[in-house]
Amino acid sequence: MSFQVPRKAILSKEQLEYFQKSKTHDDIVSYIETLNNAVVGSKLNDECSQSNGILAVLGLLEEVERIAKDTPPVDNAASRFGNPAFRTFYDRITEKSPELHSTLSHLPTESILEISVYFNESWGSRTRIDYGSGMELNFLCWLICLERLGVLEESDHKAIVLKVFWRYIQIMRVLQSSYWLEPAGSHGVWGLDDYHFLPFLFGSAQLRGHKYIKPKSIHDAEIVEEYSQYYIYFACIAFINSIKSASLRWHSPMLDDISAVKTWDKVNSGMIKMYLAEVLGKLPVIQHFLFGSILTYDGPESPRVDGNEDDAHRGHAHAHPDLGGAGQREVGWGDCCGIPVPSIFAAARSEKEPGAKLTGPGIRPVPFD
Repeated sequence: MSFQVPRKAILSKEQLEYFQKSKTHDDIVSYIETLNNAVVGSKLNDECSQSNGILAVLGLLEEVERIAKDTPPVDNAASRFGNPAFRTFYDRITEKSPELHSTLSHLPTESILEISVYFNESWGSRTRIDYGSGMELNFLCWLICLERLGVLEESDHKAIVLKVFWRYIQIMRVLQSSYWLEPAGSHGVWGLDDYHFLPFLFGSAQLRGHKYIKPKSIHDAEIVEEYSQYYIYFACIAFINSIKSASLRWHSPMLDDISAVKTWDKVNSGMIKMYLAEVLGKLPVIQHFLFGSILTYDGPESPRVDGNEDDAHRGHAHAHPDLGGAGQREVGWGDCCGIPVPSIFAAARSEKEPGAKLTGPGIRPVPFD
């Protein structure tokens, strides 16, 4: 197999439509559904099969967190936007990435150049110091690659969600709160808590068929506190509550609407449909998608774009709506790289409220009320 450095390929509506009918799209959806089904009825503290590959990946993620903790944010008190120290963290991850991947058994050395790009891009944008569902998708693609190459096994699917993916989310909370990563795009990155989507999808799968806990239970503070240690969905609600005051109706209206659904089965199936439409079906997200030899693209090519290579590589070669051009109807103002959105942590830096909070540098409640 000939490996290659993944590149962006989608800039137009026609290319997006081709991608949605492609094998790569089907493979991503199939993998999400497989992981989703693997954790139905499971708790975060459940025992589950963990191969040596799972243990090695968890060790790799521990090293990522160590690098983050060894790279403190710089004094940036005058700004409510991303902390420049994130770029130092990103560079250290990129530099160390080949060494980190060399610790994964069964991984062909020649594949590291390709799959490490997905890994590096999982932590946020170095250019914009932001994070969104596109970066979260990169982590999912990295897991797909690891399984394709034999590092992870089919028997690992439950552990991939409950151990590996959840560890990734925990590390992302550290990065978001330390470096004040901005939400990528003014539409909440098509995520559900300013940053993420998949934790709510997998989290609702855990709760499918639960006899007692209902979707509306997210409004009960005692239930959220009790069950956040067992279920990803409630852990994410607890995270939101720890940094945003007032009710979900005001700061998280989509989650508030979802809580009115009668069963977790319907929440979960709706999450999958929403992910297809709002993440895999949105040009401002998929224009950043990276294609290589494992996750391929053989559709219509984009015209050559002259200009800054870094912008082109990171998906900023599309037409902006304020300038007109072919992308005008596809990329709304602020959807991708228009209006920067302050970090929720930065917006709340001067406010403190009593009560138990999630740990993490920089976490404070946003003063909505």
